[in-house]
This record gives sequence, structure tokens and C-alpha cells, in this order.
Amino acid sequence: MDLHSILKKAQELDASDIHLIAGQVPMIRTHQVMTPMDYPVLTSDKAREFFQQMASSESQATFDRVKDADFSYAVPNFARYRVNAHMQRGVIGLAMRIIKTKVPPLAALNLPEVIARMTYLPRGLVLVTGDTGSGKSTTLAAMIQAMNQRYKKHIMTLEDPVEYTFQSDQCVIEQRELGQDMPSFASGLKHALRQDPDIILVGEMRDLETTALAISAAETGHLVLSTLHTVNASQTVERIIDMYPAGQQNQIRSMLANTLQGVVSQTLFSRIDRPGMVPAVEVLLCTPAVRNLIREARTFEIPNVIETNRAIGMCSLDSAIAELYFNGMISKEDAIAQAAYPDKLERQLAA
Repeated sequence: MDLHSILKKAQELDASDIHLIAGQVPMIRTHQVMTPMDYPVLTSDKAREFFQQMASSESQATFDRVKDADFSYAVPNFARYRVNAHMQRGVIGLAMRIIKTKVPPLAALNLPEVIARMTYLPRGLVLVTGDTGSGKSTTLAAMIQAMNQRYKKHIMTLEDPVEYTFQSDQCVIEQRELGQDMPSFASGLKHALRQDPDIILVGEMRDLETTALAISAAETGHLVLSTLHTVNASQTVERIIDMYPAGQQNQIRSMLANTLQGVVSQTLFSRIDRPGMVPAVEVLLCTPAVRNLIREARTFEIPNVIETNRAIGMCSLDSAIAELYFNGMISKEDAIAQAAYPDKLERQLAA
């Protein structure tokens, strides 16, 4: 049993994730379902060997120190992986996310057309949110690629780790990886502002300093794209504001109201009409009414604004889920299970 044979088999089975855990058989996730692979149980020595085969000396040193390490691994001319190495019950475990080598076009992702319109924004903050594995990175990569093919600009990406790799087309694209090219998102973002960028992708706004710098960059005329682990637009706005001390929250509400251009919140579903996944997408566009709600701390009213502005491209999560169900793409059980308001959606689907 060797690592590359496992990776090749996982690719053939259209897996999204591979789990290599000492004491267990290799497992894969395919369309959200975990299944065992036809390999023997991994020994502790074999799991350690796989880790050492993939990780750089710096990642191995980090793992030895803190018992966790995140890094990327590439098999030339085959595939790239986002890897987390960790300890569990005293033995090593490896979680690998398969990164598609080719950036898909936006038109192939079953996303609302309004997301393509966001790639024409000259400045401001655009957030793509959702749970882990909801397709945020793929959506952002497709948006970057659309701009790469259209503009003659400078794009900087700050990632942990670099996932999709871009080739400069019309744009000049630089990709910086956490740990390898910069010590933190905040440090990379602070210095990126001195590197003449037009468009900045921040892998995740995971702390106050990074968030503040991202909003500042958007305020000063850059288009900033980033992610948060939130499930809807109103929660996204509240999460950002709650990062700040109480005394600064009124100020940040005003700054966010001025800079935020839109929030895209994704949830992935297994398709029932054919193999694969399909996203349900909530879209918030920052109209003057939405900006006033943010300034006045009335974010609880954002869902109502989304529902009443469908004509300009806004869409609630439950409306997107209902559309997928009525188009025969997802099951009723999955639709209700992931709805924001399950009881209300169940009545709508039964009508």
C-alpha cells in the first residue's frame, strides 16, 4: 500500500476528502458520504511515513511542536491537496481535501447570475460564507479567474494554504501562503496594501486584526474578497461587528455599511437527479436600505429585505433550497434538514 495508489483511487471515485488514520482503513468522502476504501488497516508507522512524504521540514517541525499542522501537497501533473495532520488517541491522522487543479468557470457552478455581476465591482468588500466544505473556495476561485480573464489588474491572494493555482492571464496574479510566504493573514494583508494591488483575496477573516485590515483595504479603493464560517447574511454582519469591543461597534457598523458590497452564503446538497453536488445560495446585495439597517443595528431585518428584493438578484437560503427541490435536484428530506426555517419550508414544499 503506497500513498499515490490511494490518492489515484480516491480521484477515480470522485472523492472530495481522504482520511488516513492510524488503526483504521483509509476512508474517503464522496458527495458528503464517508465510505471505506479497499485497503488494509493503516499502521502507525505507515501513517507517519505518509505524513513525512507529504510535509515539508517546516510543517514537520510545527507538527512535532503543537501536534497539528496544515499544509498543501502536490503530485505533479495529477492533483493538489489541502492537508491537516493531527494526533488522535496517541496516533497520527491525516485529513486531505482534494483541490481541483482546473478552476471551473462561474457558469458551470450552478450559481445565481448576480455572483458573476459581483466580479465587475470596482471596490468594496464581498464575502462568501458557509460551513466547511460548502464550496466557498471554488466560488472565490471562479470569481478571481473571471476577473483574470477580463481585466488588466494586479490580484493578490493570501491563503492557508494555497488551493487553486492561477496562471496570470490578463491580470498579474501573486499567491501567498500562510506560513511559507507570510506569518499571518494580518501581516500579509498589511504588507499587501504596499504592493500595488487592485484586487485582494483573503482566505479567511479569522481575527479582529485581519478583519479590520480587510475593511480598511476596501475603504481605500480595493476590491477585497474573503470568507467567514457563517450560514447566512445577517449572521455574517453580526459576526464581524461582534469581533470588535463594545465601544468600537458603532464605528465599525458605519465602516461596514460603507464598504460591504454583498454576502454570498452557500450550502451544498447531494443531487438526486445525477451524481454530484449542487449549491443553494443566499445572496445579499448592499442597497441603501441594507446599509441603513447595518448602521442602525437592525440586522435582524435583513431577511425581510432579501425576500422583497428578489427582482435585483437577492435570494434567501430557503428560496434557493425550494427552487432546487422543485427542479428535481435535491430530496425533500435534505431540503428541510438544511433550511433556515424548516417548518415554513415544509409547508411551502407541500403546497
